[in-house]
Amino acid sequence: MESEAVAKSGPREPRVFTLRERFLLQLITWSCYLAIRLVGPTIRYAVSFEEGAPSSPEGLTGVFSFWHRCVFPCAWFFRNWGIRVMTSQSFDGEYIARIIQKLGFVAVRGSSSRGAVGAMLGMRKAIEDGNVVAFTIDGPRGPRYVAKPGPVLLAKATGVPMGVFHIALSDAWVLKTWDAMMIPKPFTRALMRVGKSIEVPKDASEDEMKALHQELQATLDRVRVFAEANLERAGTAEMPWYRVRAPQRGVRERAV
Repeated sequence: MESEAVAKSGPREPRVFTLRERFLLQLITWSCYLAIRLVGPTIRYAVSFEEGAPSSPEGLTGVFSFWHRCVFPCAWFFRNWGIRVMTSQSFDGEYIARIIQKLGFVAVRGSSSRGAVGAMLGMRKAIEDGNVVAFTIDGPRGPRYVAKPGPVLLAKATGVPMGVFHIALSDAWVLKTWDAMMIPKPFTRALMRVGKSIEVPKDASEDEMKALHQELQATLDRVRVFAEANLERAGTAEMPWYRVRAPQRGVRERAV
């Protein structure tokens, strides 16, 4: 039933913002974009993979999920890779969409609270066109570290696997927001932990879907705990620094 809704419903009309909101959107968008451009090149990334995960970031395919607080380090790591990201039609979602679009992502508008079905249609089309899609899975308003079911529904509808990752930072400013957003300090160490792929059968029953949603939550929790507990190993022979190679904007031959 959920799959049929994804296939049949259309997108919502975009939200209209007030003059004050439009001014703030410009201010926030450019401030955050410039901060990412300045701090991003100084971040040192290492990547670790669970058994059953792709062997490299370039091999990531399917429907990916990560926690909302990781947006900053994710935005720099995956810049210009053409990943489709579901973003809210709220004020917060609007400036996030504008920022990530400047960094080479494609925003698919909607969320659990605004235009969700229409956005799921856009995400489904993106997958069918051969793209990787991603969810800030506890957004747009939380609760923090609680996964929503969208990726499970989308994976069932499209037949692609689910994946998760988390990026932990050794040195960051943590904002007093619902998601405890992390703003990396210059030259911080970052450890990305990629979870095993999760297959979702197209004929999965309601009980199986609930179990897969629980597995998604458990995998998100597991990779977060691992990344945060193993930051000191970033840059060692076991977890060497990963050279982030961003393709030129608009030039990308394979999915992330």
